[in-house]
Amino acid sequence: MGERRDGAAIRVLLVDDHQVVRRGLRTFLEVQDDIDVVGEAADGEEGIARAEELRPDIVLMDVKMPGIDGIEALRKLRGLGNPARVLVVTSFTEKRTVVPALRAGAAGYVYKDVDPEALASAIRSVHAGHVVLQPEVADALLSQDEAGGGQGRGGSLTDREREVLGLIADGRSNREIARRLVLSEKTVKTHVSNILMKLDLADRTQAALWAVRHGIGA
Repeated sequence: MGERRDGAAIRVLLVDDHQVVRRGLRTFLEVQDDIDVVGEAADGEEGIARAEELRPDIVLMDVKMPGIDGIEALRKLRGLGNPARVLVVTSFTEKRTVVPALRAGAAGYVYKDVDPEALASAIRSVHAGHVVLQPEVADALLSQDEAGGGQGRGGSLTDREREVLGLIADGRSNREIARRLVLSEKTVKTHVSNILMKLDLADRTQAALWAVRHGIGA
């Protein structure tokens, strides 16, 4: 088992219907000194059960799987309140796959041909609270946002709200944001609520994704 500097390894669950993919991921990740693969699952239903049982820090989730697919599994994990952050690792690059996955709560989206070291870095980054998108994914999302007119929603944010949004994208907690901006936590919570309302977003993860797509923070 690997260990981080704070003594605890990043606990990772692999969810993919191809055994050869899971084996390859495990082989690489197990040589990382700060990552511990705690389990595997071959489909979305098993992935949900294993995530509830093992309570990993990170779930590496494929999108297209038999039965419950990755996107539905994401929704169900979110509904269960499972705290694991999900990094989608898939070969599907279409916007019709990327956007639903991120809306369902994915904290990152990378392709299966990602460089192994870059994957390990993505796991660490997602675990630290950041949002990870490969450039092609960010471009796809940005083009959709522009087509839907979503880019303009950011104009309704105040300068302070944009500051808070940037720190959310950097993975900062409300307490950390309050210290950084010399505000009370209650004030920060109010800013976060206003940001979500103005941008029509459901939670902090979506806010962080929106910020990354629009060049704010991260």
